[in-house]
Parts: sequence; structure tokens; C-alpha cells
Amino acid sequence: MKIIFIILTSLSLEYSVLAQTKNKESFSVIAFGDMPYFLPEDYSRFENLIKAVNEEHQAFNVHVGDIKSSNTPCSEESYQKIYNYFQQFSKPLIYTPGDNEWTDCNKTAAGSYDPEERLAVIRKMFFKDKSSFGKEKLLLTDQSQNPAFSKYIENKRWTYNTIAFATLHLVGTNNNFVPESKNHNSEYYERMEANLAWLKEIFAEAKRNNNPCLVIFTQADMFNTVKESSGFTVILRELKNLTLDFKKPVLLVNGDSHKYLVDKPFVKDDKMKHVVENFTRLQVFGENDMHAVKITFHPESSSLYQIEEFLIKGN
Repeated sequence: MKIIFIILTSLSLEYSVLAQTKNKESFSVIAFGDMPYFLPEDYSRFENLIKAVNEEHQAFNVHVGDIKSSNTPCSEESYQKIYNYFQQFSKPLIYTPGDNEWTDCNKTAAGSYDPEERLAVIRKMFFKDKSSFGKEKLLLTDQSQNPAFSKYIENKRWTYNTIAFATLHLVGTNNNFVPESKNHNSEYYERMEANLAWLKEIFAEAKRNNNPCLVIFTQADMFNTVKESSGFTVILRELKNLTLDFKKPVLLVNGDSHKYLVDKPFVKDDKMKHVVENFTRLQVFGENDMHAVKITFHPESSSLYQIEEFLIKGN
């Protein structure tokens, strides 16, 4: 009898957050990324952020990738330290990979690793099961349930109080698209096939469920015209078309450029330059500015969400 009670208690805890997804009450999400960068000195600043975030009453948190800078070692030891930090969050934490933890690991300062080998390590260490990080868990659906994309366990989706959420594995450094690649960019093309399929699936699911809003988290700043952006051309075109077809609000949250901003970067056509009104991009703080952003959702309001800075004292 005791064993049965323990199992039932465990299941109750595991699904405690998931059980809240059917109502339409307002709730908040805290997002951040591109941290901790300068190691080891930034570990204490990241601890400040964890403490501040844990004092809030949000539904869950999201780290949008780059768990270190590109000039620090891509070692299992450094990954494990961040993994342990992720588990210290009181509320669920969802994570999508950044370029610094795999694409840029071929740099000498990062340890001269093979990027694809490091990506395999990231998947093995950070995506062991279908639940989030954190002391409180959130059950997630991932793309690996589709046999055609069994490798892509990092692409996640979930629903909370009728709002649809998803992660999409897009990273800086031109999304690992190298013009003169020795292996013909096989990793890039394979992952982009998965990403395009996942993007279509999350939009189709949001339409099917009549979700009032879709929120997508990704690492890459795909709208930075200063950086090489050819690795994002196809996904941006599909994202724009799906957003126009969806008609309801779509919020994209990204990191990568380390500058907080909110904008509407899509235009309906090149001639008139009218913005795609139902698409908003939120870029979080990062690198030197170790702060977060709070998004509060109001599922039954005409103003579906509001965005505000969440500045961390001492950082």
C-alpha cells in the first residue's frame, strides 16, 4: 500500500502543473538567455538571477540558449554545472540550445571540439526525458515522438491556460550553415527539415485547439541584418506565411544579440512595407546584462499579453 501511495504522490507532483492548463486565468512567464557568459565570475550573477526568479509567482521559466560564451570550454563539466543550476529553479524551466554550446565549440578557446559531437552530448545531458527542469515539473511533448525526426528531442511544445508554447532549435553563427562546408552542411539541412516540419506542426496544433496565441522560443536572432543570415531564409519565409495564415497573435522570443527589444520585423510585402500586425518579436537581455523579461498572459483579454523588464538587483 505504501508503494502505491508513493507512486500516486509522484504522479501527482509530476502532473501538478499540467493539470492547470485547461483554465483561462492570467499567468506569467520569465524568459532569459545568453548567460552565464564570463566564467567563473558570472556564476554568482546567475545565482542572483535564480534567487530573484524564484521569488516570483510565474508559471514557468525559459532559457533561450547560450549557456556560456563561445570562448569558454565546451566540457561536460561546464555543461553539468549549468544543468545543476537549471534544477535549482523552483518553477519549471524549459531550455532550447544555443550556438555557443555546440556550433562554436570548434574554437580553440572552447576546446577545439567537433560541433556535432558536442550537440550529441547536449542532447544526452539536457534532454533525458519529457519533463522540464526545475523543482516543479512541466510535462512536454517533443518532436522525437515522430519516428522521422527521432533525433530532435530538443524541439518541445506545451500548452498552459489555453496559450500554446513551443521551442525551435535555431542558433546563431548563421544556424550552423557554412558556405564552404566540408560535409555539404548535412547537419544544417537535416535539422532544418525537422524544424520546418515542427513549425508546421505547432501552428496546425494551435489552429486545431483554437489557441488564442502561439509563443515560440528560439536562440537565434534571425532578424539581425549585420550578421550573415542565409541560414534563416527558408525558416523565416515559412514562419511569416504560417503567421499570416494563423491570423491570431504570434510571439517569437529569442536571444543571441544580447539587447532587449520588442519589435515587429516582418512586413507583408516589400512594396508597401506594412508590418505583419499579428507577429511580435521579443529579444531578451544577455551577456553583460544578466537580466530577464516577464511576459504576463491574459487569455480572456483583448490584450493577450504584456511584456516588461525584469531587472536583477546586483547584476
